[in-house]
Amino acid sequence: MTADTDDTIRIAFMCVQNAGRSQMSTAFAERERDRRGLDNVDILTGGTAPADSVHEEVIEVMAEEDFDLSGREPRDISLDALRSCDYVATMGCSTLDVGDVGEAVDVRDWGLPDPDGEDLDAVRAIRDDIEQRVESLFDELDGSA
Repeated sequence: MTADTDDTIRIAFMCVQNAGRSQMSTAFAERERDRRGLDNVDILTGGTAPADSVHEEVIEVMAEEDFDLSGREPRDISLDALRSCDYVATMGCSTLDVGDVGEAVDVRDWGLPDPDGEDLDAVRAIRDDIEQRVESLFDELDGSA
């Protein structure tokens, strides 16, 4: 299933600030895409009200896993961009409704707690949950690719 006429699979990870959960999801997804050689996977990320920067505690716990998120900037994501996707993962803070993007987009709400202001152990637990969810999503994609 793809929204485009070619074989590209588009995935978006979105939340409100695009400063924590969606940034972690994007980093893990980029790694999975590269590990699995899935050159046909396009990854988008954004928020409905982007923060000024990625949360410091997120940068710190992702650095523990050899990801450098310090140079990433939260950005806006449009409904048109989301409508172009095959899969949209929201982080538990979105008001995005399937009707907003259309029935052809597989919208999944991961229901993750916000890491902003949490202690590092809590952020690590969120990070590890995200890693598993991203790997499971790529297991699905790998099986259908």
